[in-house]
Parts: sequence; structure tokens; C-alpha cells
Amino acid sequence: MITQLFLLISGLLLLIVGSNYLLKSAVDLSIKLNLSKVVIGLTVVSFATSAPELLISISSALKGSADIAISNVIGSNIANLGLVLGTVLCFTNLKIPKSNIKFDWTFLMLISLVFLCFINDFSVNRTEGFLLFSALILFLIFLVKIRDDEDVEEIKMSTASNSKILILIVISSTLLYYGSELFVNSSIYFAEYFGVSERVIGLTLVAIGTSLPELVTSLVAIYKSELDISIGNIIGSNIFNILAVIGLTSIVTDLNILSERILSFDIYVMIFFSLILVFFYLSNKKRFLNFYHGIAYLLLFISYYLHIL
Repeated sequence: MITQLFLLISGLLLLIVGSNYLLKSAVDLSIKLNLSKVVIGLTVVSFATSAPELLISISSALKGSADIAISNVIGSNIANLGLVLGTVLCFTNLKIPKSNIKFDWTFLMLISLVFLCFINDFSVNRTEGFLLFSALILFLIFLVKIRDDEDVEEIKMSTASNSKILILIVISSTLLYYGSELFVNSSIYFAEYFGVSERVIGLTLVAIGTSLPELVTSLVAIYKSELDISIGNIIGSNIFNILAVIGLTSIVTDLNILSERILSFDIYVMIFFSLILVFFYLSNKKRFLNFYHGIAYLLLFISYYLHIL
């Protein structure tokens, strides 16, 4: 058991370091391409911080643990809002641009409902995965072609060379691959050892572990006063988790869900956490989220975890 705990922690550390390197290389590349902060937060940062979810979900599905793959995404989306955004709001007020609600939040709610419809038969097949991933491509095109013009703020030019960016991408991809293998294998071991379901492991241990990059990235963004990247990263990561993680994983192999609670409870909690974001937004005339909203999110997150454990 001690060995498996060491491997679990080692896998998590590899995932965090790997996503950090991928984040740095992705941001450097996007700056060289003259993308705005809004697009950087919603795309490259979100992709980099969602990389652990993607690798873990694919690895889990290939090992026959589809419940870990599905609950990882649902749990990560809940943690991104309840834990990550809740923690961020405890340190600073966060003004949400109208476009984040009008376009990004609306799109997140739409694909969440589509995801709900897809898993209603206890599976996500390759055709549905292809549709989800195609929606991601269209979303990215929309961001680059239309939303990129909204942010006119100057962005500091990247000094990283093309070769350095490529090396960082290779290193980060390697760390993410081996980190996900160690983390998934150890998670399955602990699920069997303690006699808990793969659903609970996916919603708690795996979900929080893979949400750490979002938490660290958002806190760093606040420290550097890059608040556009922070809120964009959180919403963007939830979009990527559904469209990229579930989409690509189900393209690789069909996802057959075993736990009924995923469909009857967890997926609705995920949607509820997204819904209250716009409720908090509309309840404040100045359209910003504050400390009390953060506490509310954290309390809801803790309550959910106490319920499933």
C-alpha cells in the first residue's frame, strides 16, 4: 500500500509539472501567434490545464474503467467551480466580462445538456464522441475568428525560441503520459483496496488531483493581475473537459457507464454548479463575484463531497 501511495503521489506530481510546462509553452506559442488574453485563457491555458483529465480519462477507459473517465470529467467540472473559483474569490473580487456569460457560459450550458442526453443510455459511443470533438473545433474557430478582436489590451511579447517551445511540449507530453499511467493504476488499486466504487474515486481523488493545475494557474493569474486568463481558464477548462476529454476518449473507445448515480445525481450537480455562476453574476449590479460568492461555492462543494463519501 505504501508503494502504491508513493506511485499515486509521484503520478500527481508528474501531472502537475507536465501541465505547467505545457502551459508555459502553450502561452508562449499563442503570444507568438498574437492571440488575445481572452482567447489565451479560453483555449491554450484551458487545454494545458485539462491535459491531465484527458490523459487519465483515455488511460482509464482503455483499462476498462469508464466510470473513472466519466466521473473524472464531471468531478473536475464541479471542482473547477466549487473549489477553484471558490478559492480564487476568497482572495479577490472577480469581474466577469459580459462576453464570458453571453457566449462562453451559454455554450458551456448547451454542451452540458448535450452531454446529459448522450450519457442517458449509460454510454458515449464513437459517433457521439466525434460530434463533441467537432463542436470543440467550431468553438475554437469562433474564438480565434471573432472573440480575438474583443481584447485590445497589449500583451507582452514572448522571448522563447521556437525550438525551446517545441522541447517544452515534448517534455510536458512525456511527463503527462507517465504521470497519468501511475495515477490511474494507483487510483484503481485504492478503489479495490478500500472497497469504494470507481465513481467515488473519479469524483474525489482523481477529480481534485486533475483540478490542481487549474487552481495553481488561476492563483498565479490573480497574482500577476491576469484576471481575464483566470475566469477564462475556469470556464474554458469545463468546456474542454466535455468536448475534448469525453469527445476524444469516446472516439478511442466506447464509454460504458456502470454507476447509475452518475446519471441520476452527479451530472445534475455539475449542471447546477454552472447555473449558480450566472445567478451570482446577475445578483450583483456591478457584475462581479466577491468573497461571499466564493464561500458559498466552497460550502456547496464541501456539502457535495460529504454526501458522496
